[in-house]
Amino acid sequence: MYKANITVTLRSSILDPQGKASEHALSQLGFDSISQVRIGKYVEMDIVAESLGDAREIAESACAKLLANSVMEDYHITLNEVVAA
Repeated sequence: MYKANITVTLRSSILDPQGKASEHALSQLGFDSISQVRIGKYVEMDIVAESLGDAREIAESACAKLLANSVMEDYHITLNEVVAA
């Protein structure tokens, strides 16, 4: 079994109003050294697969078909094998 950690973010060319609002609020709270705030999604899932390659293929397919909008978002997948105790 594998644990997939997936981060989905808006592409850098896409305006992120939630990130901009958060950046402004952080500035108002005195965090003047923070800039370029972007808000995204984080997804964790367990994948039962024979190999790391199969698990990656399943995670990629899930992102392409449901979890990420391929027109506006990018995603990054990290996979770790879960060893049974």
